[in-house]
Amino acid sequence: MNEDQFKGKWNIAKGKLKQKYGELTDDDLTYTEGKSDELLGKLQEKTGESKEKLKEMIDNM
Repeated sequence: MNEDQFKGKWNIAKGKLKQKYGELTDDDLTYTEGKSDELLGKLQEKTGESKEKLKEMIDNM
């Protein structure tokens, strides 16, 4: 998934992730262009899911 695809899917994924993982805040879910790896790392810490699993979840949303 390239940066543009990630950015497009990210807008949809934010709401779904907040519903599934209530401990996530808006600050946790702030996406800055070029920071997808950093964001995935933060989500991994908060959710306990692997980066691959998170990418798959976002792709399927």
